[in-house]
Amino acid sequence: MSREDMERGEGRGVKSRGNNSNSYLSPSTYSVEDTEAHYWTSWLVPMFVVANVAVFIVVMYINNCPAHLHKRLEGKCVARFLGRFSFEPLKDNPLFGPSSATLERLGALEWTKVVDKHQGWRLITCIWLHAGIIHLLANMLSLVFIGIRLEQQFGFVRIGVVYLLSGFGGSLLSSLFIRNNISVGASGALFGLLGSMLSELITNWCIYTNKAAALLTLLFIIAINLAIGILPHVDNFAHVGGFLSGFLLGFVLLPRPQYGWPERRNAPSGGGVKSKYQAHQYVLWLVSVVLLIVGFTVALVMLFKGENGNDRCHWCHYLSCVPTSRWKCNDNNL
Repeated sequence: MSREDMERGEGRGVKSRGNNSNSYLSPSTYSVEDTEAHYWTSWLVPMFVVANVAVFIVVMYINNCPAHLHKRLEGKCVARFLGRFSFEPLKDNPLFGPSSATLERLGALEWTKVVDKHQGWRLITCIWLHAGIIHLLANMLSLVFIGIRLEQQFGFVRIGVVYLLSGFGGSLLSSLFIRNNISVGASGALFGLLGSMLSELITNWCIYTNKAAALLTLLFIIAINLAIGILPHVDNFAHVGGFLSGFLLGFVLLPRPQYGWPERRNAPSGGGVKSKYQAHQYVLWLVSVVLLIVGFTVALVMLFKGENGNDRCHWCHYLSCVPTSRWKCNDNNL
């Protein structure tokens, strides 16, 4: 947030989980050859948006910037006409939001509290918190553009599972590598939706048109969003963890029946009904289930044993911040 720390609260900064690009794959980018494909009405993704906005309003109400002016040496609340909903001074939080102390108190991801104080629920609650209104708007726009299309095609149950488990996976990886900052944001879950889009395209490759264009467009969007994560004060570990979780979940939850299967299924007996899914879809499903179980289990064991992921991967810190002549990546930002 500020040049030294994104926000200051009890000596720690806040890692916001990215300001994702609002680019997305429109239905015209690639289409399913099966003209009888069913489309659901999207209601869960709009509910997620409403829930995130409501939580932010509650956080700002509790933050009550004017009531804490006596604790601040310099700086005034921003948009003071909003009263207790006014924002923290821009020097402390340039994203127009609450203090890091408020975020930490209300459920931000913080390693010490998760491991030493056994507050594992923070792995979930941090997904619903945002560092500021800019952070919130960027994530919610991305959620609308990406999530509604997926929910229309696959229904609220599968997309809801991808969103929540990807957010949890992002929190797990973040807590293994970040100890000196708190982390908030829905970007891990959003990257999970992007990852599921990629795996869904791969596993259902045969039934799509414009395959190459769709793949290149999606890879470009993913690369741009991950590249943003190497900037300081952005929790790219949550992005990577969410993306990997969503990528594997896409193979498990989003395979489509092979083209023409409904007609073959209803054919008379002896009509040579084939398997609902192709062989590669079954293989990808099995491998992904195993990797998800092993990955989540190992990550949870490492986390609650208090292990530091940086000790096992000495180069992984570059995934979250790459030092340049314009900024440094010191211990407080990793």
